[in-house]
Amino acid sequence: MHLRDLTQYLRELADNNNRPWFIMNKPRYDILREEFLQVVTEMIAELGKFDAQVKFSNPKKAMFRINRDVRFAHDKSPYKTRFSAAVAPNDMRRPSKAGGPTYYMQIDGTGRLLFGAGEYMPPPHRLKALRRHLVEDAAGFRKVLKNKKLVATYGDIQNEGKLQRPPKGFDPEHEHIEYIKLKSFFIWTEVDLPLNQPEKLVPILAAGLKDAYPLVEWMRAAREDEEA
Repeated sequence: MHLRDLTQYLRELADNNNRPWFIMNKPRYDILREEFLQVVTEMIAELGKFDAQVKFSNPKKAMFRINRDVRFAHDKSPYKTRFSAAVAPNDMRRPSKAGGPTYYMQIDGTGRLLFGAGEYMPPPHRLKALRRHLVEDAAGFRKVLKNKKLVATYGDIQNEGKLQRPPKGFDPEHEHIEYIKLKSFFIWTEVDLPLNQPEKLVPILAAGLKDAYPLVEWMRAAREDEEA
């Protein structure tokens, strides 16, 4: 992929976030979008080598639209200033609606690559399932937290939107109570794009997302508790 062309386009879009400019530059967008599709296709192939559940995911369905939903937003800018994709079993591009972890990546105009995995703001039934899983498989979760590759790449689980107090029905003295307070279970990191070596993009994503797999695998085991 022509990463320099993509970041240049996204920077210009950020400065000209309007329909006339977008239409005028539509040929550029179409070319970059097709190149990004190839990146997502290759990424899915690499993910499938260690996670069979996403091996046959549709790359077109994994890609997010560039149009923003501005119906309830204060910011009425019509376009996103990033290219992004989410990969999950059964082509659930937004698996948070039903529940289940996903792999995510995005590129923006600053030359940064963000990638990670997990569940961001899952629905109530799914959040309850994950919290119950934390209690019932405390040892398994402890093992995930100590995974050397996961920690080296991502550090800890993000704590955005964390509750101040333990949710009702959970022991405030539980060893994982600070994680039980979480509203999302997601890990992510940011690195510089390999602008001068674009062929390294997919290998970087594949290696980084593989490091997230222990958390993805552990979270999938919480499905059995969804109806609890």
